[in-house]
Amino acid sequence: MLLLSALGELPKLDYAIFSDTGWEPSAVYRHLDEVERRIARPANIPILRVSSGNIREDALDPAHRFASMPLYILNKDGSPGMTRRQCTGEYKIKPIKREVRRILGYPYPARVPRGVFVEQWIGISTDEFHRAKDSDVKYTRHTFPLIDLDLSRADCLRLLAEHGWESTPKSACLGCPFHGNAQWRQIRDESPKEWADVVEFDERIRAGNARANADGRPLLGQAYLHRSRQPLAIAPIDKLTRNELRALQQQAEVTEDELELGSEGGCSPFSCRGEAA
Repeated sequence: MLLLSALGELPKLDYAIFSDTGWEPSAVYRHLDEVERRIARPANIPILRVSSGNIREDALDPAHRFASMPLYILNKDGSPGMTRRQCTGEYKIKPIKREVRRILGYPYPARVPRGVFVEQWIGISTDEFHRAKDSDVKYTRHTFPLIDLDLSRADCLRLLAEHGWESTPKSACLGCPFHGNAQWRQIRDESPKEWADVVEFDERIRAGNARANADGRPLLGQAYLHRSRQPLAIAPIDKLTRNELRALQQQAEVTEDELELGSEGGCSPFSCRGEAA
């Protein structure tokens, strides 16, 4: 959407907002810097970076209130469970809303007057039109330019490639439990330091987040980042998931790169892959 705006094929944006959880892959931060340098600045479109803190540090800090990640739980009786997903609201949506209010000139707790609003573009393509939803606040009106232009994910990839953006990393927390095996393999095989980081984090959240334990609300089972409910260091990440096998069966022309990148579902405030059926 930023590229299309800079090219004049969409109206000129006033701002672009990146909501930073503080624990994105280094490739995402490098990519954002490059997007800012090559697209946003020449088009005079400011990229605003907002944050509610560092999700990794907050999860391990006993003094910090923590919005839970959707961790996989192995209960004492051997049954599976999962913690609630509150991280998207806390670390993605909340800082965007806070910044929108600031732009409008009505920071919380000021009341935004009736009729004062932003038009917020959300990059959902035709493949995921079912995720296009109205805003839950009156000072933001959602629009979906990619859907309006009838652009699929494949169309977007071709457009990016035409302008030299073939390599576009996916935005998601390094330790997101919704990673498929392909994402875990990619971190392990391409970013040893980041792999060591997520393995350490996985070991440290076995008893749940630090604040709950400090408050005397320990987890009754054990928590894991991987859906197998095994320590990430030994989890079966080299095994193809059902989604990957299905992709092999249904997409005769699928490339090796597409398989390695895993699920098409992105990780934004409005299209978290955890909301997929």
